[in-house]
Amino acid sequence: MDETKLPEAWRVLRIQSELVDGIESLAQLRGAVTVFGSARQPEGSPWYEAARRLGELLGEENIPVITGGGPGIMEAANRGCFSTPADTVGLNIHLPQEQRPNTYQDIALYFRYFFVRKFLFVKYAIGFVIFPGGFGTLDELFEALTLVQTGKVRPFPVVLVDANYWRGLLDWMTTTMQGANCISDHELQLITLVDTAEEAAAVILQHARMLQAQSLSD
Repeated sequence: MDETKLPEAWRVLRIQSELVDGIESLAQLRGAVTVFGSARQPEGSPWYEAARRLGELLGEENIPVITGGGPGIMEAANRGCFSTPADTVGLNIHLPQEQRPNTYQDIALYFRYFFVRKFLFVKYAIGFVIFPGGFGTLDELFEALTLVQTGKVRPFPVVLVDANYWRGLLDWMTTTMQGANCISDHELQLITLVDTAEEAAAVILQHARMLQAQSLSD
């Protein structure tokens, strides 16, 4: 049915069904890492290969990987994790362009609504790793930072990969946003900047071990 012609009450039920299906499908998933980045990076590009390596490193530690399920960085992270013991998850979205589901998904879900998908990106994650990307990647980055900043989620690492790509944005946030008293130094410290998959994995593993130690002491 055409979404624009769907009665409001039925649209609510469709949203509810996506939430229920997503939660039921991922209920056993614990301690996952969500990876974002450009859908336009081909196999063999430095960012693609770094994301693939990250997926492999996390999967070898039995840490599931969640992506948006599409090509580029998403495919690479799913692909790296695919041959490991950990689950690799794709939260696919219906889009008129770019969103072609990749074939490296142990669990593949499909969504019409961005906000349902974004809720699930966060619900099962203990960290976000963000590779270079466009508007969608920036959207997810600032959504994650806002949730941690406001205490709406338990704090988790937000890791940016490739200092050369992100440095201009971080410099602007420091000089302009912080300079205008719109954000604090503490809030800037919510971001961890790294250059390699190995460095990103190390940040995530340190956080995962801290959470595990906390759970044993509770």
